[in-house]
Amino acid sequence: MSLQPPGRFPLRFAVRLPQSHAGRIALALSVVYLVWGSTYLAVHVALGSFPPLLLSGLRNLFAGIGLFVFAARRDPVWPNTAEIRNAGLVGTMLVGLSSGMLAFGMRTVGTGTAAVMVATVPLFATVIAAVAGRKIGRGEWFAVGLGLVGIAILSQGGGASGSAGGSLAILCGALFWAGGAHLAGRLKLPSDLFMSTALQIGLGGAMSTIVAWVSGERMAELHILPLLAFFYLMLVGTMAAYVAYGYLIRHTSPIIASSCMYVNPVVAVALGALLLGEPVTGATVIATVVILASVGLSFWFDYRRRGLA
Repeated sequence: MSLQPPGRFPLRFAVRLPQSHAGRIALALSVVYLVWGSTYLAVHVALGSFPPLLLSGLRNLFAGIGLFVFAARRDPVWPNTAEIRNAGLVGTMLVGLSSGMLAFGMRTVGTGTAAVMVATVPLFATVIAAVAGRKIGRGEWFAVGLGLVGIAILSQGGGASGSAGGSLAILCGALFWAGGAHLAGRLKLPSDLFMSTALQIGLGGAMSTIVAWVSGERMAELHILPLLAFFYLMLVGTMAAYVAYGYLIRHTSPIIASSCMYVNPVVAVALGALLLGEPVTGATVIATVVILASVGLSFWFDYRRRGLA
């Protein structure tokens, strides 16, 4: 199921999407690159009123409900029990476990460091693909390694710090994300992209919310900026970005879909410099060039593997 141009919303606002397959891929990549890169800043602001696990759970639960209502109004092909189960499993990996572990780790690890560590997802995706039986070419391994070199430079240049336990939690979150992306490409999910995404983030968010509530997390005093950041995370960072990511999972390889994890730290560092006054070092510039080169090589070798170049 592809994205449907134009889409009709309640206020009769037409959303015209690119007509070509390449154009839609480019749009989806732009969304996951820029939006998910900005969510670290938004999480930093939202944590002023929301505890970490409850923030992760509620943003995904409400986004899932909203997207489900939108999908239902489009008269989709309704999923069967097996497809709902698979969507719940993928959502548990991508949202419940991955986002939950990230939120847990960010209690003791700074947002910039967290963004850098999450960039290990493509490495985990490549390893999982290799374990699953796909032959990984030397070029693909080189691209992944180059990306990790860039992440290491960015990490050192940014003065990364944090607890060992928090760092381990974030790395586990990256592993769960790569595993969820792999399952999403293998399991039969609901044919309607919006319905599939709604079930994944809604069920995963529900699990995170329950865990947060049982563990004793409660809302702090609510302030306007954290509330605005929460709505941004829910509407843009979750609803829009997960639809774009779901499209990439269906129409590209997991390694290409996960390449956003290389670019997101660059976006996070740039926003930190522009909005928070964080310094941009020479190491940051070098790391940016290396990371973007690794993404370009990932595209090239994946296209060659599939006979498209």
